[in-house]
Amino acid sequence: MASAGRITPAVRIGVSIAIATGLYGISFGALAVASGFSVAQTAALSLLMFTGGSQFAFIGVIGAGGAGAAAFGAATLLGIRNAVYGAQINRMLRPRGWLKPVAAQVTIDESAATAASQSDPQEQRRGFWVAGLGVYLCWNLFTLLGALLGDALGDPRQWGLDGAAVAAFLGLLWPRLRSREPVAIAVVCALVTVLALPWVPAGVPILLAAAVAAVWGWFGHGPADEGLEPDVAPRTGPESVP
Repeated sequence: MASAGRITPAVRIGVSIAIATGLYGISFGALAVASGFSVAQTAALSLLMFTGGSQFAFIGVIGAGGAGAAAFGAATLLGIRNAVYGAQINRMLRPRGWLKPVAAQVTIDESAATAASQSDPQEQRRGFWVAGLGVYLCWNLFTLLGALLGDALGDPRQWGLDGAAVAAFLGLLWPRLRSREPVAIAVVCALVTVLALPWVPAGVPILLAAAVAAVWGWFGHGPADEGLEPDVAPRTGPESVP
């Protein structure tokens, strides 16, 4: 048990993750404005949606001319993993009262992974709350900064920002491809998207690809949680065993 007043390992990890992840909010803010969102709409997305992959998918579909329903569907499918994390965090921390909705809002890859990487229950709580609240604060502040900077740039096509949302989303996806099956699913879904692009409205190809991935996952034989790993791998070794 850590002594009072000392900065514990979970706190250090949570703070470092909050700063690193928050800085990435600058790119989201700039890309959202480049996709046609106002500064206020961009800020609202981070305040309310608050899940990076879903946010990038949402602005990517809208920026490509897709319908709001398609954007919402793509964002929702990518946000399902947070429900899996939520069940894990609920068992681990058992938040009560008003803390429960707050915990649900800040349950993301980074906060779940920080908590899961600790073996001591108190450290799990510290890690979750420091990472979750820290990322929420930094992400929203830097989203606003990025939106203001992006708004000042003018026409996004002059800077190549009209295609940057796709690149940023791929950057989020790539580290998750940790075994052959996720790689195979990604390749098949990419092929479905490319084949569907000339024939269906914008935003629909990503939903078709998501449907293919869902069917694959339903009939596949891999572990139920495969492909849902947080961005920070839990610590392994004898010291991680409670």
